[in-house]
Amino acid sequence: MSSVPTRIDGPVAVIGDVHGQLDKLERVIAKLGRTPGIADRWIVFIGDLVDRGPDSKGVIDKYCDLASRHDKVTWVCGNHELGMAGSLGLFDVPDFVDWPGRWLPYYDSEVTFESYGVPHGDLDALREALPEEHARLMKDLPWSVEHGQYLFVHAGLDNNLPFATQIQILRARDYSLAHPPWLFDKQFVFGAKAADCPVTVVVGHVPLPQVRFGPGIIGTDTTGGVQGELSCVLLPENVVITSGDDPPGGHRPPPPRPPKKKPWWRPW
Repeated sequence: MSSVPTRIDGPVAVIGDVHGQLDKLERVIAKLGRTPGIADRWIVFIGDLVDRGPDSKGVIDKYCDLASRHDKVTWVCGNHELGMAGSLGLFDVPDFVDWPGRWLPYYDSEVTFESYGVPHGDLDALREALPEEHARLMKDLPWSVEHGQYLFVHAGLDNNLPFATQIQILRARDYSLAHPPWLFDKQFVFGAKAADCPVTVVVGHVPLPQVRFGPGIIGTDTTGGVQGELSCVLLPENVVITSGDDPPGGHRPPPPRPPKKKPWWRPW
């Protein structure tokens, strides 16, 4: 059983990859607090709350605080949470999956250790410093959150597999998969949803200059934990709220331009 809700309905506010950027998250949450009808709206974190930014612990504390005050909050597992939880042994890891060998050097994890006040690489100290509520959440995060009109999944869906098959895999969360594409693949956000997908797919994972409203796919990561403003998308309105200076009530970005068609002939 997942540590957070996995099936939701009604209006949603989905927050892109936070990556330890507590100051930006607090500005987004403050704006959401002034949004009409927020008490009846789900708040979905699309994953990657940790690493890269300065205060991963503070971000998870903020999530816990928000969940204690707002009944409708949930969190989709990102590849950074998977790497951290796997490295700390919060779920059973097969011998052939070396999470510490990936998370420690490649995931900008040093700032996560610093936020918990322990030396980088000391996994035992980090596990001891991790509040039990943080551990409880991260060991059981869902790989997707389902909604009647949307599917929230960190990286996206593979159009080469049937939708029904992927939903079953996402629900089962097979931790023997060392690199589950639904949490890792960087190409899914740029395509269109498959013909058999009955819902709009909402993703993060890949930093974009602005929220992307593609053909059946919405990309929400607008910082990558490095630069830009954190974005939150109100659904079904397709209104964007950011941590920057928005017009009152947010804004609707223009739809992306369709890709140029390649000529059938080869120019010489």
